[in-house]
Amino acid sequence: MQRLIEGARSLCLPLGDRQIAAFRVYYEELIRWNRRFNLTAITGYEQVQIRHFLDSLSCLLAEEVRRALSRPAARVIDVGSGAGFPGIPLKLICPTIHLTLVEATGKKVAFLEHLIGQLELEHTTAIHARAEDLARDPLHRERYDLALARAVAALPVVVEYTLPFCRLGGWVAAQKGEAGAAEAWSAETAIGLLGGELHRVVPVELPGLPEDRSLILIEKVSPTPEKYPRRPGIPAKRPLGR
Repeated sequence: MQRLIEGARSLCLPLGDRQIAAFRVYYEELIRWNRRFNLTAITGYEQVQIRHFLDSLSCLLAEEVRRALSRPAARVIDVGSGAGFPGIPLKLICPTIHLTLVEATGKKVAFLEHLIGQLELEHTTAIHARAEDLARDPLHRERYDLALARAVAALPVVVEYTLPFCRLGGWVAAQKGEAGAAEAWSAETAIGLLGGELHRVVPVELPGLPEDRSLILIEKVSPTPEKYPRRPGIPAKRPLGR
């Protein structure tokens, strides 16, 4: 885990022995399950440390994310969690958060439930659902301090998936590639319609990762209109503002 340790240190996140051991278990379970199910195309030991673990932890470069995670019993939702990125790595660093992992693929949810048990993560739940459906549930709508999305979809689609989950004053942190800034400005109409406000785009550089990354930060400033999100599949087919 040397790549992870050194990279986390560069992010001012020194890892303890228990955290390093947990990330090692995470890697081993990811690879073991990936032999049966298609969880990730990235399986090399160093590449998983950089492209999955460190990339997830880079959310903590943003002060807005740090503040949201530091709230007492902060509620965090990871939309389209896949194999648990970025939610579970952040949970390992910030163990007091209450984490909900939303994933539409049943086999991936089974992996997440298994991993939650293996890592003995408290206040962590994996839900098999579409974001468009779950965001209409009163137990989840406008209940979260922070909504996360990593490599889920184009930003107008991502904000329709995530902003309905955020409380007023909550945040969306969307991880994007080098075109993140341009994508952010092009999504301003969708962001406004859903009750958000584009706050800033944070450039992200990770050791061992040649391409640039970005973190788009959106604040929830007004309630999401009741008609959003639209029914499953429509946000991706007809993105808002397009």
